[in-house]
Amino acid sequence: MLTLKENLTYGQAKIITEASQVGKDLFMQGIFVQGDKRNQNQRVYPVNEISKAVTNIQERLDSGLSVLGEADHPDDLQVNLDRVSHMIEKMWMDGQDGYGRLKLLPTPMGNICKTLLENGVKLGVSSRGSGNVTESGDVSDFEIQTVDIVANPSAPDAYPNTLYEQIMNNGKRGNILLDVATAVNDDKIAEVYLQKEVLQFIEKLDIRRN
Repeated sequence: MLTLKENLTYGQAKIITEASQVGKDLFMQGIFVQGDKRNQNQRVYPVNEISKAVTNIQERLDSGLSVLGEADHPDDLQVNLDRVSHMIEKMWMDGQDGYGRLKLLPTPMGNICKTLLENGVKLGVSSRGSGNVTESGDVSDFEIQTVDIVANPSAPDAYPNTLYEQIMNNGKRGNILLDVATAVNDDKIAEVYLQKEVLQFIEKLDIRRN
């Protein structure tokens, strides 16, 4: 079994963002996995494979299990708690694609993703799972582990940026950003500083805004 990661940009995933009525929670909804279409990794996911994988995820959710995702796309299937930004609320099939809805969590990375979205940054999604791939690129025995959030690169064919790694590689400024994002939940004044730090972060990075 291979580890399979497939990235969809904000536009490809047809992402829409929604705020709760009280305005505290933020959600992202759209295509999480594309079916019957050769992707940039030259792989094709048959609709029946996606349907089974989506059903398995929804059964996990219906049983009360949490499916957490990261602001990252690591090379393995393990979810790193220090990078968790959201939880998947539900997944379903619509035509040949697997759709989903995720809720941003009040974690440091979740707070950063929320502020990025509120400031016009177009975030995409990256499915992470396992399966077998034939020489022609057809995927079988596909299982979804989770769906992560990635930042769209400015160049259409470029690989999506890893938010966590870019923050950590941003030196002292990156550490400040994480510290402020951590403090937001307990200190409303920190929200002002988070906005400021995120805007400076956006200006330095090669990620797409509206």
